[in-house]
Amino acid sequence: MVPREQVLVVAERLDPTADLVVHALTERKVPVFRFDLAEFPQSLLLSAEHGSVTPGWHGSVRNDRRAVQLKEVRAVYYRRPGLPVLSPHIAPDYRDWAVSQALVGMVQILTSLPVTWMHHPDVYRASAHKPGQLVTATKSGLRVPRSLVTNSLDHVRRWAGRLDAPMVCKPIAAASISVPGSPPSMLPTRPVSLPELDESINLTAHYFQECIPKAFEVRLTAVGSRMFPVAIHADSDKARADWRSDYDALTYEPITMPADVADGVQRFMSYYGLNYGAFDFAVTPDGRWVFFECNPAGQWQFIAKATNLPIAEAHASLLQGAFA
Repeated sequence: MVPREQVLVVAERLDPTADLVVHALTERKVPVFRFDLAEFPQSLLLSAEHGSVTPGWHGSVRNDRRAVQLKEVRAVYYRRPGLPVLSPHIAPDYRDWAVSQALVGMVQILTSLPVTWMHHPDVYRASAHKPGQLVTATKSGLRVPRSLVTNSLDHVRRWAGRLDAPMVCKPIAAASISVPGSPPSMLPTRPVSLPELDESINLTAHYFQECIPKAFEVRLTAVGSRMFPVAIHADSDKARADWRSDYDALTYEPITMPADVADGVQRFMSYYGLNYGAFDFAVTPDGRWVFFECNPAGQWQFIAKATNLPIAEAHASLLQGAFA
């Protein structure tokens, strides 16, 4: 039997987070084959066959430098690759169809392999949405903010009246806003008051939560069974509302986390089949941990840089098969 030693890294070429994982794997002398889906089908050749009785695809992925046999792959690290880029010879009427064929062809062959995955696209899609996460978090024993999703101005007014606490509005999905002449931007979490609300609420779904009093926030990077909790201390009003709004006002501090919260995080990850998650918590002045959300493919490079925590090494260990 051919040993499964290769790790496929499927990511954009200019991805510093993927660079750190590749470096950590290379330090361990783990062979890595890295490519971007944007290289397929013009610069990558996929050849895969399936027999009539025996389950499983066999074949190879190759470029002009090297080839990897599918039977040699032990793990796949899949992090926000680009979309397939087509030959200009494909007619405009067929381009969307051809992109879908390339995307499904490559990704579904890879996801069928019986190997370890980080950021499996099907797992990501199932676990990435905030409303479902709140249900899973509470089932897992984690505390969450009281929340409302609505497109009814009357309902949010009634809910805010019952809340007896300040509230915030945040995006329900990770989508950007494009304004002509400006780069795409994300809407941050922001405090809102009843007098601010108007009929525009009725135009689409809005996500409201009670405003949790914070001693500090926590970014918990979970890699398999290993957890790296880091306190985020904010020194500006913008950062206190949403620390992503003002990175220059942040300081970071590795901390320990309560055992019951760690157990809840593990139950959350098990429910979705995750082996990675970037979890956001608030810690209240009286020490309660409140779950906000989990990004199943969230950034961790800035945390590792600020704290020297061995997050890249944990990724390499998991992909190498050293732990689950």
